[in-house]
Amino acid sequence: MSKTHWRPAHTCDLPAISALAARIHPALPERAEVLAEKMRLYPAGCRVLGADEGIVGYGLTHPWMQYRIPPLDSFLHELPDRADCLYLHDLAVLSGFRGGVARDYVAEIERLARASHIATLALVSVYATRPLWERVGFRAVTADAELRTKLESYGEGTTYMLRDLAAT
Repeated sequence: MSKTHWRPAHTCDLPAISALAARIHPALPERAEVLAEKMRLYPAGCRVLGADEGIVGYGLTHPWMQYRIPPLDSFLHELPDRADCLYLHDLAVLSGFRGGVARDYVAEIERLARASHIATLALVSVYATRPLWERVGFRAVTADAELRTKLESYGEGTTYMLRDLAAT
């Protein structure tokens, strides 16, 4: 396995990002145009994980509102004027390249959030990855009925999670 590194995502990376998304998240498909919109709206939060083998992972994050998860495979159209969190839409890495890269990506978006005066990170944990997110400082949040309904579109084993940056 080669050494990996996070770098900013570029438009030319979209085919690799889409291919990884389809491979890693076959039960949660998203159109390339939806992924491209996130990259266009908030390029600072979009990264790819490079290795000698090429792009082996990606992370897409954007400003958003807590407890208001965007519907899967839907356009955002615009970012909220008064975002109160950075929403980690997706972090996907091929299994052979995972050791510690989630922690590195979260550290990068934490710096971005702090520089933007945003004090919270948010995400939806899918595929029962809650323990991974807890290891990097996220905590599960009890979902109300509206949030539970939205979480259902992400499949079984989903949890809405927050990380309060003021506490770290």
